[in-house]
Amino acid sequence: MDPKHRAVLRKHRLELSGQLQVSDTIVPFLYQEDILTGAQVEDIESRATERQKTLTLLDLLPNRGPRAFDAFLQSLQEYSWVRDRLLQEVHTPPGPESTEIPQFPDSILQKVPSDRELSRLASRLGAEWESVVLDLGLSAEAVFRCRSDHSLSSQAATLTALVQWRRSEGKRATVERLLKSLLATGFHPSVLEDVIM
Repeated sequence: MDPKHRAVLRKHRLELSGQLQVSDTIVPFLYQEDILTGAQVEDIESRATERQKTLTLLDLLPNRGPRAFDAFLQSLQEYSWVRDRLLQEVHTPPGPESTEIPQFPDSILQKVPSDRELSRLASRLGAEWESVVLDLGLSAEAVFRCRSDHSLSSQAATLTALVQWRRSEGKRATVERLLKSLLATGFHPSVLEDVIM
């Protein structure tokens, strides 16, 4: 998927998860178009709520090839306002607004994130979690262990890795350090803002 399309999906992740009902038409269309595999459809449908189903779909899409974004737009027949908004975002040249980094107060930046905050972050990192925890300083061996111990759930693997990082770094495991790693690995800081604020 084009990095620009990936960025648009990431930026509107929470908004999309609150507006779309993916089970009815979106997931079947993406399966029909060979964007999703049968196993991925089952993974999405196994989630308890529509919000979780949408978030799972948004985690999968960026790694489903160059046709994934266009097929996703086509699947939004019943959500024309969402499709138009995403298209407008893609065709708008980046300006000050799209690169604006949320300002976190010092009190937030210096605090150590709680289990709940790390869990919420883990659910938003998707397939890119390994690059984030490696940037935080976790060893490749530790990352491999987290992945193999939780082979059925990337969110559980991510959370385990983030908790290990916090335990090993102690008071240095701050929100500010997390923010640096997220920026270094291509995430928009709004991902962290949604979790912490």
